[in-house]
Amino acid sequence: MANTVIGSSIVIDGEILGEEDLTIQGTVKGKITLKENLHVEQSGVLEADIDTQTVTISGQVTGNINAGDKVEIRSDGRMVGDIKAPRILIADGAVFKGNVDMDA
Repeated sequence: MANTVIGSSIVIDGEILGEEDLTIQGTVKGKITLKENLHVEQSGVLEADIDTQTVTISGQVTGNINAGDKVEIRSDGRMVGDIKAPRILIADGAVFKGNVDMDA
């Protein structure tokens, strides 16, 4: 499956829909709906509601996440919002403020 990258100088305001992996290095505001995986790199800033299989956060996310499989907030990640996913990993050093729902 292909991997799409939104570069660090790109700003998107709107809705992203897709069926492949997405890596965000820039800024996205709006809504993201993917069938596959979302990676937010250290330079990535999301102000969006997210609906996907897995989310890996190394950057900054503000919004609610609904993941079918897993959400991982790495040690350099910051998240403000609610998470609904069967598996959630929050690394030592990560920042998280919100609610967690782990209903399968």
